[in-house]
Amino acid sequence: MILVFYWGLGLLLLVRQSSNLTITKHILLESRKSINGLEISDNLGYMNWHEAVEACKKLGQGWRLPTKDELNMFYENKEEVGGFDYLNYWSSTEVDYVSAWRQYFGSGNQGGSGKYTAIYVRAVRAS
Repeated sequence: MILVFYWGLGLLLLVRQSSNLTITKHILLESRKSINGLEISDNLGYMNWHEAVEACKKLGQGWRLPTKDELNMFYENKEEVGGFDYLNYWSSTEVDYVSAWRQYFGSGNQGGSGKYTAIYVRAVRAS
């Protein structure tokens, strides 16, 4: 069951209830995008993982790469969040010293990629 509530300032609250889990999402419908208490940046470009970590930090206090679980949540809600193309996006979750998790927004596939591979980047911070 999905309940949708709308009130002023362009804020939409969605509550989806499944068998044993309730997911609450707050999505800002104006220029900023937010879900589950995380503000999401626009696409920061195409860069390797090390550059992605630095690009997120340069946005200011609190900005970072999303974890692989956060990135998967964005994939599962990509129509509501918006701005994701059918591309790979970096996560902050490292596989090992030389690779980190990425997610393809065409199929939802997650996997490891070498940290020097160029992949797209969206940053997050607590909203």
